[in-house]
Amino acid sequence: MHKVDHRLYEAGRRIHGFFRRHGFYPVAIATGLCVGLFATRAYLSRTWIFSFLLWNLFLAWVPYLCSLWVALLYQRHPRRWWALLPPAVVGLAFFPNAPYIITDFLHLAERLPIPLWFDVGMLASFAWTGIVLAVYALRILQNVARLWIGSVLSWGFVLAILGASGMGIYLGRFLRWNSWDLASQPGAILYDILGPLRSPLAHPRAVGVTLLFSALLLVCYLALTAGPRKPEGFLDADERR
Repeated sequence: MHKVDHRLYEAGRRIHGFFRRHGFYPVAIATGLCVGLFATRAYLSRTWIFSFLLWNLFLAWVPYLCSLWVALLYQRHPRRWWALLPPAVVGLAFFPNAPYIITDFLHLAERLPIPLWFDVGMLASFAWTGIVLAVYALRILQNVARLWIGSVLSWGFVLAILGASGMGIYLGRFLRWNSWDLASQPGAILYDILGPLRSPLAHPRAVGVTLLFSALLLVCYLALTAGPRKPEGFLDADERR
């Protein structure tokens, strides 16, 4: 009995450590705040007008969960790089959905009886959670990529993904493409991507949106991944055991 309890304890400790290292708890708490704010608004207003935020938040979780899958597979089978490709590809395909929530501020307007300040706070919570999910997902993938291709190329990988995400936000918000359209209509999406690349001056909105959100995501990524570090030689409670 004691052996079973010990195994369960060790398994729980490993799962907790995995989640803690990959930022699961902060994004889970942020998601809880978003859902709570939405539920409060729905209860007070008796409407579901912002229900699309819940769907967008669900989509924002997809790349993060895929990145956790990649990290878990690498942890168990570090040499089987091909096993990492399916979750990595799915995660990257859905990656723009995470920062896409920022653009939901376009729906902001005063809708009584809910005060405008409440909707500002609610939308900010959803947008912030989407950004953090995006940053954490990409950071996990970069950490794995660094082990295979080195630090310099891993940053090239980050820049490429952020640039593609900026374009993805444009495709989703203004051309109304979805991530799953990559599988059903890849040719049409490629056509809409090549247009701004071939003639950027003829597509000012596409270029502007792509550059703006790529730059914003890069700043957020650097701010959230290059912040204060634990002092050298300092051990937390778990590491002292």
